[in-house]
Amino acid sequence: MGCQLLQTAFKVYRNQFEVVACVVSRESVIRCFKHNPIDVALINADLEDGRFAGLQALRELRTTHPSTPAVILFDSLQDDLIVDAFRAGAKGVLGRGEPLESLCKCIQAVHEGQVWANSTQMQLLLRALINASPIWPMDGHGLSLLAKREAQVVESVVDGLTNRQIGVKLGISEHTVSNYLFRIYNKLGISSRVELVLYVMRQRETGQLPDS
Repeated sequence: MGCQLLQTAFKVYRNQFEVVACVVSRESVIRCFKHNPIDVALINADLEDGRFAGLQALRELRTTHPSTPAVILFDSLQDDLIVDAFRAGAKGVLGRGEPLESLCKCIQAVHEGQVWANSTQMQLLLRALINASPIWPMDGHGLSLLAKREAQVVESVVDGLTNRQIGVKLGISEHTVSNYLFRIYNKLGISSRVELVLYVMRQRETGQLPDS
């Protein structure tokens, strides 16, 4: 419904934009690129087939259609998710709470070859680049290495909670949550919140970890 409402809203800007496809799953997004000429891809981070499925689709499209710029929509803009989106190949990020006019400006900007990010987000990306360190391959049994509190943080992340919400839930500061995540990433050999969620989901799918 949200996808269709957005498609309808773009009719106001029919002189600027033409919506060539309106789909809600990762496979459908990939399939659209095989049958439609697309100038800019507008992809929600979460699709009907799972959390961060949109970011998975973006990573695939970066390989098959590297010249097509993409804008990622988030329900809420979190620092680590912004970094994940740009790392996956996004040329712009936007929160779903932004006005439609901002979305139109964002799409136009990335179509013209610009990167859509405010000064705070650019500083965030620069810090992530400076602090980047080599990541070890994922350990299939890495979750067993986590302490109890670390496991609680992982469970909360998979449930979709922000660092602030996790801090309230566990009675710790937001900064402490960030420190826990840093240690968790190192233990599991991953580099981001998205990879953490996908890691846990794969463990559950293979039966190595029970559903919560």
